[in-house]
Amino acid sequence: MPDFNQVLDPGNYQEGVINTVIEISKGSNLKIEWDRKRAAFTLDRIEPAIYTKPVNYGFIPQTIDEDGDELDTLVICDEPLPTGIWIEAKIIGVLDFEDDQENDYKIICVPKDNRNNGDSINSLDDLSNQLKLQIEEHFKHYKDLKKPASTIVKGWGDIQRAKEIIAECIERYKQS
Repeated sequence: MPDFNQVLDPGNYQEGVINTVIEISKGSNLKIEWDRKRAAFTLDRIEPAIYTKPVNYGFIPQTIDEDGDELDTLVICDEPLPTGIWIEAKIIGVLDFEDDQENDYKIICVPKDNRNNGDSINSLDDLSNQLKLQIEEHFKHYKDLKKPASTIVKGWGDIQRAKEIIAECIERYKQS
């Protein structure tokens, strides 16, 4: 399997488009993670069924977030996307999140070529309040049975804030 960090770049984030690799499908309770040292996906753990992912979960290659992992993405679309595929995605914002006292941002995006709903979603304002609440509740509580109160959702940021975080994470990757 190729190392995504060697063959796939972050995309043209300045123009609002990123490359993202899917780790966890919407509706899954499997905590799958990319292991960049082995260039393979690994099953980290199986979450309780009540904590299935409300959206597709992935990462931007050639980035490192403050927690030492690739910068996470939450891909909003109607369908579960399979682990291991990559897509071009349109940035619509960021979830400011803290996990075990470390910043762990989630870039919110939609597939770039998504005629079902991606063309009508251009910012966080285009998401339903219900979906945003569902995402917040998931990240506030998905570790409760294992380690209560270890996660904090700090709020939402706009596209410009997302681009700033992506730039910081690309620079951190280059320095590693």
